[in-house]
Amino acid sequence: MSLHESEMIESSRKRAFTLAETIGALVVLSIAMPPMLWAMRDAQVKQVNTVMASHAMWLAREKLDDIAADRHSLSRGYRYLKTRNYPAELPIADDPGYTRTVSFNETRADLVKPGKGFMTAAVTVAWTDATDEDRSVRVRAVLTDYKP
Repeated sequence: MSLHESEMIESSRKRAFTLAETIGALVVLSIAMPPMLWAMRDAQVKQVNTVMASHAMWLAREKLDDIAADRHSLSRGYRYLKTRNYPAELPIADDPGYTRTVSFNETRADLVKPGKGFMTAAVTVAWTDATDEDRSVRVRAVLTDYKP
């Protein structure tokens, strides 16, 4: 064997992994992978929960817009704003994972005439999140009794 051939054999041995190095790498990976995968799963669940909460907030605001439109409607007006006129949606027609309820709390304060008072309208949207926990969001608005 020539000197050049022995150098090539020697350099190829230096580049190869030994069995001990391979087993060591597998041990390190087997210890490191589960926490990394759990962190990725947790991040995904938190992202899904955030999207669901955002959608619930949108559903609540949508109903408040309907209530405000009814308040300003000439055919309905302030007197129409009663809980019985807004039945609970269990579930919401286009969003079966969510429920929505409406409630009103009227005060009879005389705020120096033109109107008789004001009320608060509250819309509550509930859902079950990605971790099977029940969640809800409540949005309120103040509505006054005045004639435009």
